[in-house]
Amino acid sequence: MSTANQRPRSRRPNRKQGRGQSQGRHQGQGQDGGPLDPFSPPRPEQARARRAHAALFRIAERHAATDAQRARQAHPSVLAAHEAVRLVAFLLSGTARAEKGEPEVDEADITAALTLVPRVRGELDELEEGLVRMARGRGMTWPRIAFGLGLGTPQAARQRYERLVERTRADGEDG
Repeated sequence: MSTANQRPRSRRPNRKQGRGQSQGRHQGQGQDGGPLDPFSPPRPEQARARRAHAALFRIAERHAATDAQRARQAHPSVLAAHEAVRLVAFLLSGTARAEKGEPEVDEADITAALTLVPRVRGELDELEEGLVRMARGRGMTWPRIAFGLGLGTPQAARQRYERLVERTRADGEDG
């Protein structure tokens, strides 16, 4: 085979390298190996914390940037995760009205709010577990706790509390 008949090799970078990414990294990863786009991570188990932070920041930046927008929440200086979820839900349902110039809630805002739901659920579980523990510490009976929680029996309240203890301990060990 003659070398004169062969085409010269192209010096163009391959597709993965041609989009501003350095060699050795996978497409969609930053220098630290983490995702460039927090809403489509290549390693979901490591990206949830990044996504939750990015979700909270996105909603705050788009829908809690002005004093009037922040006045819609319980703590106007800081947007908590539960308030971010509530704000997106209220804007979507029409319960809260967007200000002039405020962007409409889009699919990424909804994804951001959904990303925060497990965090909000975990915070609420911790709050409920602590409240029941303190109630018991003050001598409150299981029938009274069941009544307060809207449960039918003291046994249901006790079982709920035991599940909360297991869940919050497991979450604390993971985090």
